Amino acid sequence: MRRSSKLYEEVRIEVVREAMSGIKVGVLARKYNLHPETIRNWIRTYRDEVDIHELPPADHQLQELKRLQDVEVKYEKAMKVLGEKELEIEILRELLKKKNPAYLKNLK
Repeated sequence: MRRSSKLYEEVRIEVVREAMSGIKVGVLARKYNLHPETIRNWIRTYRDEVDIHELPPADHQLQELKRLQDVEVKYEKAMKVLGEKELEIEILRELLKKKNPAYLKNLK
């Protein structure tokens, strides 16, 4: 039990580090699926434990967030295309199951 508690505290400190490096609390809340007030409470609690010299530069964090957003956009597009292809495949399978498909009547 002690180990997971320590791990949870390390995650909290990492979120505080990111917040103190310049990333907005709202962005962190979406990233970690937390309420912004929870992050603000963590900042008040753990800000003394974070060494200012260990903070990553804000530019690095922002670049990483932009890269993540780009990947998410590409993923959404890919999933949309995949969904359309799966729908087309399902339609074609249904047509193959029919004994007298409508497309054969139009060819005669």
